[in-house]
Formats: sequence, structure tokens, C-alpha cells
Amino acid sequence: MPELCQDQPILYGTSACHLCEQAELLLQQASLAGLAGDYIKVDISDSEDLFAAYGLRIPVLKRRDGEELGWPFGPAELAAFLAGPGRQAGPIGSGPHRP
Repeated sequence: MPELCQDQPILYGTSACHLCEQAELLLQQASLAGLAGDYIKVDISDSEDLFAAYGLRIPVLKRRDGEELGWPFGPAELAAFLAGPGRQAGPIGSGPHRP
């Protein structure tokens, strides 16, 4: 399993999961919009414990504070989740703001 950075959200999934691909695309769009940085992709099929915990729920995004966002989620839910508790998020998909 990769070394985990405390600030990066973790995307739990598998290589054969089309919903995981959709979640990853949303994360990439959030990154382009300046709402997300790097994230860590973890294939749960590499761990019996992770497979038991997430096998029926993937894709699942886990924040550093332990909060999880399970599928289905869209751009608005992802932006709010990435912003964290008590913070307001901007829209995903509009790209970075340029004056």
C-alpha cells in the first residue's frame, strides 16, 4: 500500500470498477477547478481488510479527518466534502478563476 499523506484524501476502489473511474474523473475535475489537490488511489483488492470494509461500497473517498463520502456523489457533494466541515466550496467544472 502507498505511503499515505495526512492531507490527501484516499479514493478506495478497484481497477475493474467503472464507478471508481467516474469518481476519479470527478476528482480530476475538482483538481482542475482548484478545489482539490493530489489524492491517493488505493485498490482494495490488495487487502482482505479493505475489501471486507469497502467491497460493497466502492468507490469511497476518505478525508484525513476520517469522514467518508460513498458513491453516488456528484460535483456539488464532492466539492462540499473536499472543502471539509464548516467550509464553503466553489463549483466543480468551471475551471480555475482567472481575473
